[in-house]
Formats: sequence, structure tokens, C-alpha cells
Amino acid sequence: MIEFTVLGDAQAQGRPRAGRTRSGKVRMYDPQSSRTYKQYVKLVASQHAPKKLILGPVSVSIKIYRQIPKCMSKKLRKLSLDEIYRPTKKPDCSNIAKGIEDALNGVIYKDDSQIVELQVSKYYSEKPRVEITIKEMDQEVS
Repeated sequence: MIEFTVLGDAQAQGRPRAGRTRSGKVRMYDPQSSRTYKQYVKLVASQHAPKKLILGPVSVSIKIYRQIPKCMSKKLRKLSLDEIYRPTKKPDCSNIAKGIEDALNGVIYKDDSQIVELQVSKYYSEKPRVEITIKEMDQEVS
């Protein structure tokens, strides 16, 4: 099992952008904020990477802790810290998870298509971060 924490606000995977090269061909690319966040996740993950890439199926758990808004009432703040009141604002779980899955390609596992189980949760916290757990799963072949 591999566990690590990415400190700071989670960034959603942005929509791909299109641009033209000098020769007139269309080229797709990630927005700068998505690219930067994926590089940061990759850097943190590389410090916890296995000696050899995982080649089999994996289970991934992603816990996203968003900053508690300053305007939140004391009652909601307490409920948020007790993980009862949870964020329903953007970015959504799936967009954050997609960027993280892509960032772990070639660092933890060969390709994110190996993810056979995925759990993503959003919470509020005074310390924004993302906690990632990756478990290598047994592949039964009969």
C-alpha cells in the first residue's frame, strides 16, 4: 500500500485547449493550472514511488480536503470539522481525480487504466490537502 499527502488546494483537470502550430496543424494541450498541479502531484508521488511500476490492477482512494470558507458560521464550521457538513461546490470530485490519476501515470502505475476501484471524497479542513492511498490488488486467474 502506498499513502501520501499532497498539500494545498486541489486543482480540477481543466478542459483541453486547442491551438495551432506554425504549420497550421491543430494541437491539444492542458491549461497551465492543470499542468502545474499535475507536475506537483507527480513530484510528491515520486517520493513514495515503488522501485518498479505497478503493472496489475489497483484500488485508489482520494480524500480531498478543501479550505473552510471564512464566511462560514461557527455552527457549520464545527460540523465541517466533524466531517458532517461537506463541500458541494466546484470543482467536482471526478475532475480532481482525473488530474491526479493522470499525474500518477508512469510514477506509481504504468497507466491509469489499471484503476479498477476508485473512491473520491470531499471534506472541509483548516489545512487544504489531498490524501491519496493506492493498493495493489490481487489478480485471480483460474
